[in-house]
Amino acid sequence: MEWNEADLMCSDLLTHPIPEVGTILVTGATGYVGGRLVRELLARGYHVRVMARVAPEVCRERWPEAEVVMADALNIEELLAALEGVHTAYYLIHSLLLGPSKFETADTRAALNFGLAAEANDLSRVIYLGGLGDTQSLLSPHLRSRREVAEQLRSRKVATTELRAAIIIGSGSAPYEILKNLVKRSPIFFMPYWAKTKCQPISIRGLISVLVGVLETEETTGKSYDIGGNEILTYEMMLRILSQILGKKKLFIPTSFSSTRFYSYIASLLTPVPAGVIRALMEGCRNEVVCKVNNALPTNLYHPITFKEAIVKAMTREEQDAVHTRWSDEHPRAHELAIKLHELKKAPHYISSYTRIMTKPVSALFESICRIGGSEGWFHANWMWRLRGLLDRLLLGVGSSRGRRSGSSLRVNDVVDFWRVERLAKNRNLLLRAEMKLPGMAWLEFKIDEEERNDRLTLIAYFEPHGLPGKLYWYNFLPFHYFIFENLLEQLDRTD
Repeated sequence: MEWNEADLMCSDLLTHPIPEVGTILVTGATGYVGGRLVRELLARGYHVRVMARVAPEVCRERWPEAEVVMADALNIEELLAALEGVHTAYYLIHSLLLGPSKFETADTRAALNFGLAAEANDLSRVIYLGGLGDTQSLLSPHLRSRREVAEQLRSRKVATTELRAAIIIGSGSAPYEILKNLVKRSPIFFMPYWAKTKCQPISIRGLISVLVGVLETEETTGKSYDIGGNEILTYEMMLRILSQILGKKKLFIPTSFSSTRFYSYIASLLTPVPAGVIRALMEGCRNEVVCKVNNALPTNLYHPITFKEAIVKAMTREEQDAVHTRWSDEHPRAHELAIKLHELKKAPHYISSYTRIMTKPVSALFESICRIGGSEGWFHANWMWRLRGLLDRLLLGVGSSRGRRSGSSLRVNDVVDFWRVERLAKNRNLLLRAEMKLPGMAWLEFKIDEEERNDRLTLIAYFEPHGLPGKLYWYNFLPFHYFIFENLLEQLDRTD
């Protein structure tokens, strides 16, 4: 795969690549930051080993030049094998998406395992991305966990470079999509006291630049750095700046009510990001997250930009339909290891299929199939899909407002509203796995059969119920299947 300079995020980096050092491991490669870091390292000529918990085929399709290993940081044996022969490892793992009751324990255990495996394999270096936060104050669970991970990694003999950043602003980042959608959809903002907390956001371009730059700068080994943009803002100021950019007049009203549980739930109904993720981020808003004068980064590693510049760049990438990674790539975490359709011991309990002879060329038909969901909608009965998504979001599920990473292309593991792409074969097959709240497991498959005279498109719904509630759910929705799916097939054939 080749990229031109416009595709690279850090083409202005003044450091020089050092691919001769050997294998560079990137953990969390399927996440928002990790996915962009892998692209940059490959473009700079490094031998990259991608470590992920998803099936290796998913990563090989995205990065055919990279070496791929499947490993879980909670499994020390898998880590020992994954880190063998590695020079430097990027530690981008976090368990935030497991939920507030689980992520701190999982984070600490994963860091302990990783440090032991790095030490056993005699790594030269670990580069860790943590979070800003004053250690003298009471940190939120998320920021406290980030600090504990750093301590675990530093307790080993392998030199650790720690980078501490606040919220990341870029196309596809959760903070960016939360702020943007709140400004678009909420006419009034009730501002709790923590909306006045100071924050130093960093652009995704700046963050990747630093991650790559410290690898290529020996003097950063074993040191810690606070990194951020060149502005210190409050969260209210960010909303006001975004309102100006979007040309939206908003009313800001101070309030003494400060429940992050309540605000995160309301925000989840207005944005694509689920309440659990928003709540973890909002709890961090209680802590001031600004850069302190610790070690100063070499000037050739980092070119900070303003919050407004970061927002404009993010919007430009969206307009170009060139969002390479998105927060939803890893959410919900539980579904990464969910049972795939082909892994079921027997065929799903319930299957319904609908077939239509199509008039469009196969390539055009498959292109239409790959545009379903997101802002384009489902071509027919969109209100029903959106109603189902709203119901799911009210029940704290992912909902349909999650949308898509790209409006024109799909890849395995991409999100399509409350579905995730499980299998994708060009001009032949698209299999989606349900991630909404269900009393069972569900899949939706689009299958194209090419014949001499007529090409057929078959839409198949699979459902494996969980007990009686699952069976009742299937039979209640079965009458709607014919109406929705038959008309969807017809519209796919008509859509240009």
